[in-house]
This record gives sequence, structure tokens and C-alpha cells, in this order.
Amino acid sequence: MNRNEPNILVYSPDQAEEYAECIRSYGLSSVQTAANPEEAEQHLPNTEIILGWKFPTHLLSQPISSSVRWFQSIGAGIDDLMRDKTIPENIAITRILNQFGTQISEYVFTFLLHIVKDVKRMRQAQSESRWDPFISECLAGKTIGVAGIGSIGSKIIRKARAFDMNVHGLSFSGKQAALVDQHFNSNEWDEFVKELDYLVLTLPLTEETRHIIKKDTLLAMKKDACLINVGRGALIDEQDLLTVMQSGHLQAAVLDVFETEPLPRDHPFFSMSNVYVTPHLSGPSTVNEVSRFFVENVERYLEGRPLNGLVDRERGY
Repeated sequence: MNRNEPNILVYSPDQAEEYAECIRSYGLSSVQTAANPEEAEQHLPNTEIILGWKFPTHLLSQPISSSVRWFQSIGAGIDDLMRDKTIPENIAITRILNQFGTQISEYVFTFLLHIVKDVKRMRQAQSESRWDPFISECLAGKTIGVAGIGSIGSKIIRKARAFDMNVHGLSFSGKQAALVDQHFNSNEWDEFVKELDYLVLTLPLTEETRHIIKKDTLLAMKKDACLINVGRGALIDEQDLLTVMQSGHLQAAVLDVFETEPLPRDHPFFSMSNVYVTPHLSGPSTVNEVSRFFVENVERYLEGRPLNGLVDRERGY
């Protein structure tokens, strides 16, 4: 892949060399790596494209970054890039799309089945050598609400259909409203959540969605409903959720993302029996898949075609 090959900088605190090696295997040779801000400063002059994760965004507004034209995020989340309003407008920002839906949807249904089938009770009986037959509930006929029905949400909806669930959805654009039985707009949260058995959050984090789930919305849910967050941690006001859960409202919360990561060891969520804490693992970015997406986008860039995953800065995703 020559065609006036651009200079690429791969930035990752932990995996820069792995990504670079994979990218080079596609024929891109002008690839530098950086794992910290000092190394980034060294390589930024004459860099045209950045593939990055946890990048020191303040560098993008400095003269050393004047040649940068495109920043490809290694993940789907780009809230750090959106927070930095000093990033020049002439730098296109893209995020990874269509890679996380399968894994995240399987994660969601792992916990839905665990809860609805009361696997915890089965395991407890086994640990006590106790024969404890009981009739568990089914997902069929339950109502799931998916907030954010893009590439990830649509995969969750597809699996919900396989379990014969009623499917409601909420989105800001309404473009995918036909995927669900009932669609709600962003000003209809209380109406959206009040009949749900399960609320799944897949929304991006923007100024509009930060702490979109607060005490009033949580209390508008059914007392035995479950909340699953696989979007971004700051979608939920965690103190409000803690207060509501401790009051006995909501059956369970499944949380894979948090405002502060890693979650502090002394956080009350860890010790709550009705809260499932996982360390942001539901939708992992893999080197091979991210590199393939990136290289395909480089092809589009060189050919002057629109980039996949292009971020609308006004919307924030």
C-alpha cells in the first residue's frame, strides 16, 4: 500500500507495538509507535494519521501536531476526545464501529439468563448439598428496553427477539425505530422505563447523556426491574443508583462501566449482592479487528472516500 503512504503514529500505553506490527502486515510501513506523552511529542511532527487510545489530547492543538489530519480511536468511546474543545476542527475523528455488538449482546444475555433462571439459587443449593427443585421464570414475554439502538443495541434487540421478548427502544435520532415494538424519544425516559423488566444502556457519553439516569428515572422503573449498563459509566449518577438499590428498589444492576475505572476497592457496589460488577470487559477491542477496521479506513482516506465511524462533533459521537 504505497500511493503516497501517510505517516502514521500508533499510540497506546500498553499495546502500541502490537497494533503497529499488525498494521505493517497489511503493507503500511511508515508507522511509528508511542506509549507515553514524551514519545508522542517526539513522533508527532510530520504525522498525518493517529491510531490512538488514551492519547494526551492537549498535544493535538500544539504546533508539533500541525500535520495531523485524522485521529482514529482504538475503541468505540471517544468522550475524552469530545471533552477537549481545543482539538482543531481540521482533524477528522473516527471511532470503531460494528465490532462490539456480538460480544456485548452475549454479555447482556449471560446476566439476563443468570438472573431470570436464578442460577444463584441453584449454585447455593449445590454448595450446601441440598436438593432444591423450583420453577424459574422465562425471558419470553418479558419486556426489555434498549437505550441506544445503533450497532450494539441492534444486536441486543436481535437476541431479544430470539427469546420472544417484547422490545422497546429509546434513541435520540429515531433512525432505527422500526427495529423495536415501541420507540421512545430522548424526552420520554419515564414513559420508556416504567413498563420494563430490563433496561439496557448502550448510549455514548455526551454532554446530553451524562447522568441521564438519575434517581427519578430509577424510581420510575418497576421495583423488580433490572438495569444493565454496557455503555459508559457516567450515563448513570452512581450515587443515585446506590441510594435506590440500597432502598430495595430494583432487583439487580449489572454494571460493566463506571465513572472511575478501575472501580475503587472500597466502593459499596463490590459488596452488594444485587449488583454485578465486571471490569469493562463486555466489548473488548482486539488488535486484529481494530487493525483491519483502521487499514480499511486508510484505504478510504487515500481514495478520498468518506471515513467509516466519522464522529459528528456537535452530537458528540
